[in-house]
Amino acid sequence: MTSKSASFFVPKWPAPANVKSYITQREYGFSEGGYASNNLALHVDDEPESVAKNRSQLESAITCDSIQWLDQVHGRKIIEAQSDGFTRTADGCYSRVVNQACAVLTADCLPVLLCDKSGTQVAAVHAGWRGLSQGIVSSAVDLFDCDVDDLLVYLGPAISSEHFEVGIDVLEAFFESAKTELQLSSISRSFIPSLKHPMKFQADIYVLAKAELNMLGVTEIYGGESCTYSEAERFYSYRRDGQTGRFASLIWLT
Repeated sequence: MTSKSASFFVPKWPAPANVKSYITQREYGFSEGGYASNNLALHVDDEPESVAKNRSQLESAITCDSIQWLDQVHGRKIIEAQSDGFTRTADGCYSRVVNQACAVLTADCLPVLLCDKSGTQVAAVHAGWRGLSQGIVSSAVDLFDCDVDDLLVYLGPAISSEHFEVGIDVLEAFFESAKTELQLSSISRSFIPSLKHPMKFQADIYVLAKAELNMLGVTEIYGGESCTYSEAERFYSYRRDGQTGRFASLIWLT
């Protein structure tokens, strides 16, 4: 949905009817310059007043009572979302409360949305390469009471492998975190040697997330088609622009 009051799209995945999910886009906000225009992050040196207006606009456009905003630190901590208005330090949040939205902010890192098929719990996770290699996706899955066969996962917009060049330290971090031979094999396929720079690799963050989910037994995985770097009109990208804003991925129960 894009209108003069909000800009977001609804992920295409078979979530239960009472599970709502939105991913914002960068149009129709109040921020200026490199943050133009719908930046939702306070930590990127944008004008706080502009961010507050963007957040207020979002809150008015969606049908939930409260959004849990996070101070993200590229870790694996996931907290329970609260409606008290406090920003909490974590890289993910979950909720079993109706109309309590979970949100993560990204601009190349991978936003991961999760819910159970019965529509009783949701979670949102910020999964950069550090969080992924530390097992934040596993932490999110562990929070659900249901069997892994009853989990649905949506991989939101992130940087594509074409534009995500990393060093050997990133490759080694994932190799060290692998739990099974199958996961190790999937990780190996996620890193393609760069044709431009020696000892550099093109990393596929989508495949890395799927490798961990598959290792856990999660198979119903959707999304993963966008590239934040190449879709400049829709998404912020830190790798592309440096100083830039963040878009939000949200999920909640109704």
